[in-house]
Parts: sequence; C-alpha cells; structure tokens
Amino acid sequence: MSQSKITSFLAIVPAALMLAGHWDRTAAATTARAQSQTNRYADGVYTARGQYGGGPSFLVVTVTLNSGIITAVNVEPQATVPQSLEFQRSFAAAVPSVVVGRPIDQVRVSKLAGSSGTPDGFNDAIQQIRQQAIR
Repeated sequence: MSQSKITSFLAIVPAALMLAGHWDRTAAATTARAQSQTNRYADGVYTARGQYGGGPSFLVVTVTLNSGIITAVNVEPQATVPQSLEFQRSFAAAVPSVVVGRPIDQVRVSKLAGSSGTPDGFNDAIQQIRQQAIR
C-alpha cells in the first residue's frame, strides 16, 4: 500500500468512528425517548366503546398493551343495519395487521377495508383506551 493510500485511510478511520459514535448517541436518545413515551402506559387489557356517525353507530374495541405497544386488538361489530355490519366486520378483520406491533400513541387509522366511518369509532375507542392506560 502506498504512503498516500495509508494516509488517506488513516484520515478516514477517525471520521468514520466519530460518525459511528454520533449515530450511537442519536440512536440511544431516540430509544430513550420512545421508552419514556411507551412507559407512560400500564400494561394490560383495555376495552372501550367507540362511537361515530350520526346514528350513532359504535363498536367495541379491546386492546392488549405491553410497554405501550399494541400486542393484540379485537374489534366487536355492533351494527344492526346489514350494510353497516358488513363494513364493521371487514374493518375488524383488517385492523390487526395495521395496528398490532405499533405504539398506541402512533395509532390512528383512516379508511380501511372499504369502511370510511368505522375508523372514526375505532380512533375514538383508542383515545379512550389511552386515557384508561395512562399511569
């Protein structure tokens, strides 16, 4: 290896190490911030009735929290009108793949599985569950 290549290499190594150290501090700070946010919720199973629409329509949502992360969710359709019941059932089947594994503070769903109103009821229930689970 030539002297100029060695010199270039020796100049790059400290810079790379410094960047790596900065990244580690940034990652640690981000992790600590996320932990403080998720630690504000008590682990457990929480249930709320989320209302939406002018009917009013509602559904029952049960969430299992572990360190502020949703580990399980169940949506119980409550509609009595057949078309509304079908929308709620489709939503109930689709929502776990969207919210399980996410921090509850980051959960807010919009139109899902063809249902545009049901997410409002789900989001209402999630807001209630956040309040129930706060330490």
